[in-house]
Amino acid sequence: MYLVFEADVVAAAAHPSHGVRVSAGMTQPRPDEFIPPPECPVFEPSWEEFADPFAFINKIRPIAEKTGICKVRPPPDWQPPFACDVDRLHFTPRIQRLNELEAQTRVKLNFLDQIAKFWELQGCTLKIPHVERKILDLYLLNKLVAEEGGFDAICRERRWTKIAMKMGFAPGRAVGSHLRAHYERILYPYNLFQAGANLLCVQKHMLTNDVKDREYKPHDLAQRQSVQLAEVSTPARRAKRMGAEGGCIKTEAGGASENRPNLRRRMGSFVVKPESVKEVAAHVSLKAPHHQVDQYVCLVCGSGTDEDRLLLCDGCDDSYHTFCLIPPLHDVPKGDWRCPKCLALECNKPQEAFGFEQACRDYNLRAFGDMADSFKSDYFNLPVHMVPTELVEKEFWRLVSTIEEDVTVEYGADIASKEFGSGFPVRNGKFKVAPEDEVYLDSGWNLNNMPVMDPSVLTHVTADICGMKLPWLYVGMCFSSFCWHIEDHWSYSINYLHWGEPKTWYGAPGYAAEQLEEVMKKLAPELFEAQPDLLHQLVTIMNPNILMAHGVPIYRTNQCAGEFVITFPRAYHSGFNQGFNFAEAVNFCTVDWMPLGRQCVDHYRMLHRYCVFSHDELICKMASKAETLDVVLASAVQKDMAVMIREERELRERVQKMGVVHCQQTEYDLLPDDECQCARCRTTCYLSALTCPCNPEVLVCLHHAQDLCSCPVEGYTLHYRFTLDELYPMMKAIALRAESYNFWASHVTDILEAKLDKKKSLVEFHALIEESETRAFPENDLLRHLRMVTQDAEKCSCVAQQLLNGKRQTRSRLGGGKSQNQLTVEELKSFVRQLYNLPCSIHQAPLLKELLNHVEDFQQESEKVLAEETPSAVEIQCLLDVSSDFDVALPELPVLRERLEQARWLEAVQAASSWPASLSLDTMRRLIDQGVGLAPLSSVERAMARLQELLTVSEHWEDQVHNLIRARPHHCLEMLEAAVQEVENIPAYLPNCLQLKDAVSRAKEWLQDAENLQLGGRIPVLDALLDLVSQGRSIPVQLDPLPRLESLVSEVQAWKECAAKTFLTKNSPFTLLEVLCPRCEVSTGAQKSKGKRIKDFHCGKKKAAKLESLSDVERALSESKDSASAMATLGEVRLKEMEVLFSIRMANESKLLPAVNCSSLHVCVCQEAPKGSMLICELCRDAFHSNCVPSPSDPRSIQPWLCPHCRRSERPPLDRVLPLLASLQRLRVRLPEGDALRYLIERTVSWQHRMQQVSASWKLPALRDRLGSTPFAKVGIPSTHCLKGSPTQEWSNSGQSQMAFHAEQQCIPLQGLSRELEELMVEGLLLQVTLPETQQLYYILLNRLASPQGSDSTTHWFHSPGRGEGHEEARVGKEVGCGLDKKAKRRLEREGRCRTKKPQKKKPKLSKEKSREGKTAPTPSPSQLSDLSPSDDSEDDMVLCPAECCQQPEGDEVDWVQCDGSCNQWFHQVCVGVSPELAEKEDYICVSCTMKDGFVRK
Repeated sequence: MYLVFEADVVAAAAHPSHGVRVSAGMTQPRPDEFIPPPECPVFEPSWEEFADPFAFINKIRPIAEKTGICKVRPPPDWQPPFACDVDRLHFTPRIQRLNELEAQTRVKLNFLDQIAKFWELQGCTLKIPHVERKILDLYLLNKLVAEEGGFDAICRERRWTKIAMKMGFAPGRAVGSHLRAHYERILYPYNLFQAGANLLCVQKHMLTNDVKDREYKPHDLAQRQSVQLAEVSTPARRAKRMGAEGGCIKTEAGGASENRPNLRRRMGSFVVKPESVKEVAAHVSLKAPHHQVDQYVCLVCGSGTDEDRLLLCDGCDDSYHTFCLIPPLHDVPKGDWRCPKCLALECNKPQEAFGFEQACRDYNLRAFGDMADSFKSDYFNLPVHMVPTELVEKEFWRLVSTIEEDVTVEYGADIASKEFGSGFPVRNGKFKVAPEDEVYLDSGWNLNNMPVMDPSVLTHVTADICGMKLPWLYVGMCFSSFCWHIEDHWSYSINYLHWGEPKTWYGAPGYAAEQLEEVMKKLAPELFEAQPDLLHQLVTIMNPNILMAHGVPIYRTNQCAGEFVITFPRAYHSGFNQGFNFAEAVNFCTVDWMPLGRQCVDHYRMLHRYCVFSHDELICKMASKAETLDVVLASAVQKDMAVMIREERELRERVQKMGVVHCQQTEYDLLPDDECQCARCRTTCYLSALTCPCNPEVLVCLHHAQDLCSCPVEGYTLHYRFTLDELYPMMKAIALRAESYNFWASHVTDILEAKLDKKKSLVEFHALIEESETRAFPENDLLRHLRMVTQDAEKCSCVAQQLLNGKRQTRSRLGGGKSQNQLTVEELKSFVRQLYNLPCSIHQAPLLKELLNHVEDFQQESEKVLAEETPSAVEIQCLLDVSSDFDVALPELPVLRERLEQARWLEAVQAASSWPASLSLDTMRRLIDQGVGLAPLSSVERAMARLQELLTVSEHWEDQVHNLIRARPHHCLEMLEAAVQEVENIPAYLPNCLQLKDAVSRAKEWLQDAENLQLGGRIPVLDALLDLVSQGRSIPVQLDPLPRLESLVSEVQAWKECAAKTFLTKNSPFTLLEVLCPRCEVSTGAQKSKGKRIKDFHCGKKKAAKLESLSDVERALSESKDSASAMATLGEVRLKEMEVLFSIRMANESKLLPAVNCSSLHVCVCQEAPKGSMLICELCRDAFHSNCVPSPSDPRSIQPWLCPHCRRSERPPLDRVLPLLASLQRLRVRLPEGDALRYLIERTVSWQHRMQQVSASWKLPALRDRLGSTPFAKVGIPSTHCLKGSPTQEWSNSGQSQMAFHAEQQCIPLQGLSRELEELMVEGLLLQVTLPETQQLYYILLNRLASPQGSDSTTHWFHSPGRGEGHEEARVGKEVGCGLDKKAKRRLEREGRCRTKKPQKKKPKLSKEKSREGKTAPTPSPSQLSDLSPSDDSEDDMVLCPAECCQQPEGDEVDWVQCDGSCNQWFHQVCVGVSPELAEKEDYICVSCTMKDGFVRK
């Protein structure tokens, strides 16, 4: 057997808007739309279970009786043939108007009938007004007004708005005033009339008419506006409700009216309204003669005047003026009119019982089916099979609840199968059964067989009760319904749908029957006052949603073709048909029904309802067959018979005490039931009855003995079927039949009801079950209960053992260690209680109780921990570890797990917050993402809020700081410092903020470095300046000095480019610094000298830094603190240069001596032997092939030829170099190239000074004079010229293989040349500037033209060639030593020169323009090449003091001081306020340099 709790879908889903032609209520969802109740159980038995219907019904009864109805789906192959004679079947269906079926709707219709009748009898037609676009519910309005105290009280207290709100109208729209007007106009006169007020005595202020009422047209059909009362209260009357107005007007017979004046004016529909208007007289078209009219006078005013306004009552012929009536009438009404007295008589007539009408047409199945299908198809505008059941269901309950729409259907119900044949095949029937279908003839599910089978009690009822023992047939159509009812005698019923569309069922369980009755009586009391047994008439239905709202359990199902629906005893059920179908139903009773059957008889007696059969007769007939009865049935009969005999004995004793002495035995089982009914309660009498001689045909049961008649009791006769002495043996016989079973049943009952220590073990329960099987006791409730209890006990014992052992073999494990079948704590408690409540004792119960105590202790501890706001994760984990020992679904576990996650999350948040340096944005986002998935908790929410706020602030500042850092142009330092202060207190790791903080710190350090760079007037070094600028560019802060420094760097770079263009040759392999610095690595084409370390001959001083390469020199210049140290460094390099160069010169000279084997020499850039024409470098004295190096453009010029290694630059004239130094001094930046240039110029000036001294000492001729008087000035020097005193320039060696070569140009002969002049000439050639003095000296030395001053001999400058090499080397060493001494003292000499008192020549004053030009453009002309030398010729330029207020001191000696700043200019000491002592001790910086340095620092 399969039990299914799901809806049965029998039709394809179709949207209601797809062509459905229904009312407006269907097209829009309404708040009161029907909600289907839950589904009832659906059983699908197997073939084995299906074989015995009563056993299967007993099996499912514990489940199905809880819902009242159930559905049974036979096995798929069970398909009985349809055996009904379709051709012979014809029937007259019942007419059902849907809105009359529903109880509350019928109450409203009855009320409207009364109102309509009240006004109709006064010549008016009722029209239902509209309020807020919907029909006014006059019944509800009348009911609410009555509940609130009446019309006068509500008007006095102004509670009409409250009434409107109770009726569902929105407040504030003046609906209350409209409701008052409608009530006063329509309902108030009726209520006054119902209260018994004399309308003739009421003042004439109630009602007048208003033509506006004619405009009220609810919806679109005029026939649905009027509600009129029919002539009589019969079912036919109901058919005309909501019909056309004319259909309900009574036609007047012609006799009486023809003899009277035509005083009645039959007008159209008249509507009254409580607004006063002027009375308008209606002119009478036909006036009667005076002698006939005078006999009619108004009973109110007693006057016979105004004959045309007199009305004659159609009931009593009394006369009334239209203006004397209450309410007054303006015109003579059309139709019948009743005076107030006749109106009271007519309205107070009792209503007749409501029932269904029979249709006028007789149908066969085909005609009825065509009509049914056509109705449904037209109604929904869809094919019948396309209309979904849900739509039909909702539309049905909408239609039964509305008074605005009348839908009439027909139902072929209660068609006797005996006349036309059952739908199931029967033996000896007219339907010929195929051999394969003969199995259905004897099937227990054949409804012809079920009532008369042995397990059915009804088989002992001899009469063929149609509908109970004989099936009834039902032919339905869409919306045809069967109303709420219970089966006769509260029996079972079974319904089988042979074919057709589904049948929708609603059912309530038997235990809720009285509750359902009470709810219906409460909601529709008027109907039950008129018909107390209304629910037994099958004419009233009520919406299941309303019943469920009042607590009545309702279940539903859709019965499809081929399915059974079973209703259980006293289970109310109702339903409707989805469309054309054919069903068959019958009743049956089982053993368990018998107590309910006797209870039903008592209930019928109270309701004065007749019985279908006598219950006492059924019991007696079964007792008479005690020997053949089933033991279970015999036991049930014994119990019921005991109750029957006890009650009968008590009743007979009471009658005897009343004085009844006559008695007579009567065989009531031979009489028809109609002759055995109690005249009082209509109960069928069987055991006894009372009659009176006054009317022997009338009898009463002993319960109503006092209601028989008013005759003396002594004359009554007691009729009895059996004496008590006859009944007792019958009961004894049935008891003997059930004795063995009763003893077993008594024992079973005793052990099932045992308490505490008297409980038996499970073994004894098994013994009782084995006994029942051994003695073949029938399957009944007691045995099933025993088996069920035993099975439950076994299951409980097994589960208890599993709980104690922690076994989970049968459980599927889930995540977190929870099993699908784990018991909850409440279930465990209930299980423990169940163990102790079991009829048998279970030995695991105490142990399980102990387990429950441990679980409760765990729950208490968990409650304490969970009560803490922030419990420790360790405590929670300990509790979770303890819970793992319980195989119980603890409700605290999910909470503990949630709190564990929360605690761990809170601890993670706290740990992250305690280390702000690790609390990054990603960490916060990750924590927030983790926190979002946590269960709500105040501490978590607070932490989440703080974290979210911190994240928001952090993200805001990260973005803002990112924008600040990336902003172009950069923001100022003050703004960024303010931002840093804002983010300083944010406890989080913010990379951008840290970057900003670092940027601000670096900016401050940079500004400090920039300030320190020029602190004290110091001139910054280019490398430091470049580093500072590079650092400043990498700092995202607006640095005010940075643009100036960048500009300064740009100017320096521009200066370097300008200097490079000035000095460097095209595609020069040398850098500017290599060209300007003295060479530390002197090399020639033949070799590359590494240069020896220059020893420091100055005692007491540390050894100088290594200056072996250009990088060493550049590093030393960059690290030098001032220009003096830089000059000293370059001086050291100069000494090294001179020393190395002289050694190279000597080496090159020696290898070209004639005695040397020329073939082994390696000269020139090609490193080959000398040969042919060779060029000799005047500086390094190395030889070069003329074809390997560029030859001089003019061999005869007096320019010395230098090799490519010695000619390193363009050698610009000094007048082009001096502006570079001046512009560099204006830049006030120290760079190695600048120091080298300055040193070059100082070296040049010093060389010029020495040259001047030599010229003055030796009286050398002026260069221009010398060049002008010699032929070399024009034609140059011939290449064949040989130096005087020198051997020929032809090299040869006769002893060895010789390779002859010769010098292409003249060279200065070194033999006999003074060391001083040689050094002077070498240093002049090393200078990277072009000087006329160099050419002068070269010419002199080349031609040996010089002679010492005051001497005729040239021995001081030119020595004999016979001097030994040792002496020459000693001289060179001495000269080098002297050079070193001079180098070490150069700074002191310069300082001494600066502070030396010089003779001052008086100079003319310069104009401001010339003075300004002298300051801004100090570049000298070519004639002033020796301006910077301390010669008399340059004195004119040296005496120009750049001070703004130069005092132009005069005298033989003037003290000067040089600025130690960037300008290096000379100032008069008196003009700048410096004493000679101060100038000796401290450095002096002029005002211009001080202001410029201060500005840079600023």
